[in-house]
Amino acid sequence: MKICVIGAGYVGLVTGVCFADLGNIVHCVDTDAHKIKKLNYGSVPIFEPGLEELLKKCYEDKRLIFTTDLKKSVTCSDIIFICVGTPTIKITNSVNLKYVFKVAKDIRTYFKKFKIVIIKSTVPVTTGDKVEKIINLNVRRKLFEVVSNPEFLREGEAMRDFKYPDRIIIGTENKRVTKILANLYDPIIKKGAIYFKTSRRSAELIKYASNAFLATKISFINELANLCEKIGVNSEDIAIGMGLDKRIGSRFLRTGPAYGGSCFPKDTRALVTTGEKFKANLSIVKSVIKSNEDRRSLLTKRIYEIMSNKLKNKIITFLGVTFKANTDDMRMSSSLSMIPNLLRKGAIIRYCDPSGKKKEFDKYSNVSFYSNVPKACFKSDLIVIHTEWNEFKLLEFKKIVKKSNFKIYDMRNLYSSKLMKKNKIKYFCIGK
Repeated sequence: MKICVIGAGYVGLVTGVCFADLGNIVHCVDTDAHKIKKLNYGSVPIFEPGLEELLKKCYEDKRLIFTTDLKKSVTCSDIIFICVGTPTIKITNSVNLKYVFKVAKDIRTYFKKFKIVIIKSTVPVTTGDKVEKIINLNVRRKLFEVVSNPEFLREGEAMRDFKYPDRIIIGTENKRVTKILANLYDPIIKKGAIYFKTSRRSAELIKYASNAFLATKISFINELANLCEKIGVNSEDIAIGMGLDKRIGSRFLRTGPAYGGSCFPKDTRALVTTGEKFKANLSIVKSVIKSNEDRRSLLTKRIYEIMSNKLKNKIITFLGVTFKANTDDMRMSSSLSMIPNLLRKGAIIRYCDPSGKKKEFDKYSNVSFYSNVPKACFKSDLIVIHTEWNEFKLLEFKKIVKKSNFKIYDMRNLYSSKLMKKNKIKYFCIGK
């Protein structure tokens, strides 16, 4: 099939590359000419394991075209995926849909035959209705169908998530379109993915509901970890015991920092706003948002306690600063609030992250980036394991720190408390 993917960001690139890998001809369009130029040279602007290699292969096989030419790409395609950004409007916590609507306005003049317009971006309920109205101003209704097909890609595991998803959600009541998209996704369906057909509004809400529920699980186990610390039990045992119940499941029951990234913070707030729009009080989701915000300050206070509130001129090394491993995404990472607070107390901050130096910390004079773990940890007073990168899981701290009385705060519980005690290392973790 001939596919046009509009938006060469995270979702758009993964979607375009994976569909090209399945044998389709994909035009990936973006207004950023510099980004398109880099992509044509094989340079990928995001950090995602496996993406760059597959992109280069599909490009060389001439199944993947990167361009700024929207007219040509839309005209020659049968299916159009809208994968543009939907950022949060901070004042209202609502979703800024101007990029989605602009795409709808731009493409509506290029319809000469039937096309399927698929909204892949995460959008509030009724967005598909509005996109349909915009296109219908120029295009006869029988020449297009607007479909909701939300993505469920986890950063760091996006390639696998696309190829082996739990389900494919298709929001349309058009039987012809349903069959076409079943054919498009057939190689993935054959691997075990459930092809679920529903209404467009239902599909839009499913994405938000899913992310809100997962955010709830994370916040729940983090709050429970606080209780476990008070009463002296292991939160990991609690999580395992809960997860063995098939009604609950084990996934997303790991204690750690506050959830971050581009999805959970944005989508939970957007869901609350949608509830308010339709006069439905989503009190549980509101509580989850509050709990997650509290989590950031709680873990910072925990560092104060570990250091006996003596932070002036103390060297604190963060191992990882991204919100999770295998991504360079800093959006809503706990480190963004923790590090400035520690600096205000007079601490000297070092950080090491496999995804590279972060521009977010360039404005601070007492923050230094190290590409090498031993150099980052050398003579540190406190090591904070913030992100669960594999590079941080088998470190011999005494050998690399080379200082007595240093402390470790393991926010991901990567190490054994017993082993640390045996090695006479002052070790602090979460939920134990």
